Amino acid sequence: MRLLDRYHHPLAEVLRQVTPDSCPRRFNFHCHTDCSDGSLKPLEVAEQAIELGLEHLAVTDHHSLEAFRPISERFEQLRARGESAPILWRGVEISCVLEGCLVHVLALGFGSDHWSLDPYLRGHTLVGHALRAEAVVTAIHAAGGLALLAHPARYRLSFSRLITAAAELGFDGAEAWYDYQMKERWEPTPLVCDSIAAELRALGLLLSCGTDTHGHALGGR
Repeated sequence: MRLLDRYHHPLAEVLRQVTPDSCPRRFNFHCHTDCSDGSLKPLEVAEQAIELGLEHLAVTDHHSLEAFRPISERFEQLRARGESAPILWRGVEISCVLEGCLVHVLALGFGSDHWSLDPYLRGHTLVGHALRAEAVVTAIHAAGGLALLAHPARYRLSFSRLITAAAELGFDGAEAWYDYQMKERWEPTPLVCDSIAAELRALGLLLSCGTDTHGHALGGR
């Protein structure tokens, strides 16, 4: 995906609205269900998203898109009755190697014709060339999605090094606002998140946010 295309992606306009307090009640672009390593069933995520009044949601199970259909159908049922529901974006969390470090990439907003991502949607991490960050980014872009580095400050290498390397490979952005302290109720970690956000802005990259929920409450970790 060329730089120009990044900013014309429909999700990019939403990501440009992300602020430190957007999550968990307005936007959530990183959460999990029991289709990978989460505790909530897809429809439980859907109901909690509705109760929270979320405007935009992406479920990012590891190497799985299984939760998308039931959640999408639930939201469409509400809209058919004239009720409001969050806008649901396709999402998946993919493992890859960046700078010799195993990291996670959030593929967001890709299309229904996601053939290039199919190998990454089989419930397990790939090996060989397919595990390299450049291969993952290429696959995400070919599917019409955005590639964002998940929780940049959770790896053995500095977030600055990883974000710089990601930008050079064509990543579209990263998760700026994240609860590294894993509090019961999600809130972005001071200083760390501010530094990540500043670096992303300096590089002209998109900023995202998400709870990375694995437990039973979509408002926390």
